[in-house]
Amino acid sequence: MSTQHHSAESILGTVRGFMAARVILSGAELDLFSLLEKTALTAGETAEKIKAETRGLTILLDALSALGFLVKKEGRYCTEASAVPFLSAHGKDSILPMLLHMGRLWQNWSRLNDIILSHRAPDGVETGVLSPDNANAFIDAMHMIGAKAAPEIVTAVAPGTAPRLLDVGGGSGTYTIAFLAVVPEMKATLFDLPRVVEMARKRLLAVGLLDRVTLAAGDYNQDEFPPGHDLALLSAIIHQNSPEQNLALYRRIFRALEAGGRIVIRDYVMSADRTMPPEGALFAVNMLTSTEGGNSYTFAEIRAGLAAAGFKKIRLIREREMSSLVEGFKP
Repeated sequence: MSTQHHSAESILGTVRGFMAARVILSGAELDLFSLLEKTALTAGETAEKIKAETRGLTILLDALSALGFLVKKEGRYCTEASAVPFLSAHGKDSILPMLLHMGRLWQNWSRLNDIILSHRAPDGVETGVLSPDNANAFIDAMHMIGAKAAPEIVTAVAPGTAPRLLDVGGGSGTYTIAFLAVVPEMKATLFDLPRVVEMARKRLLAVGLLDRVTLAAGDYNQDEFPPGHDLALLSAIIHQNSPEQNLALYRRIFRALEAGGRIVIRDYVMSADRTMPPEGALFAVNMLTSTEGGNSYTFAEIRAGLAAAGFKKIRLIREREMSSLVEGFKP
């Protein structure tokens, strides 16, 4: 039985949320928070610096001030002090990459009706979140999320003394770094697209771990993985794929593992009726707008795919929204 109690006011309150969100995203996309971090400028001065039309920019600056993200004083605007660490590109806890990524998702979600009614597939990867103009923001956003979650994920996975990790779609190395920090004798293979691998190279070099990692460039939905691994991590990957793509991916990972090796999937694991957790249901819509066949999957669906690929002893070892974990073993 539903525990919701809707009213006209509550529904409209939720729907109007897009207005504030759009204003904040535009502030981020125009990099206003960085520009106004240290120097208060008038609307005209700001418009000149970003080559904008003064009337429209003034209205945006006033809205950001009304929301508390800017401070307006004597006709000049500056970024509100407590927001600087998060909204400025120079902030130590900057979430700007995530905001830029959310701005791209805004464009995708705006096509939701067209996709549903016309059965038109979303744009491909090159014009999606990993398009050349968005790749850095997306990977940086994923690192920002992953860096906080990675230590507890590693603890939940309990890698023991597994000597060789395969990090499939490993991004800039967030989880590889976390595993190597916990298991000193471990070495890793990080597999991702060529331009992403180069981002990983820089991050791994910066933390002194590049000598323990083999960087392998390729398409995880097409290419074989290097063999000889004991643990394979598939973090936030399967939701981007169709069931058929995931089955093929599981089979390639199966071939890359040694006997007794383990696959661990980190992703949403939906309830059997696909309504819980709500975040996972919304994320499925996100996949509808940005991938050709992606979805949020139930444990039964994940288990069936892993079993068809040859994995045994498949179980859900952690249930926690996007950080839910499913494991399986190669006999």
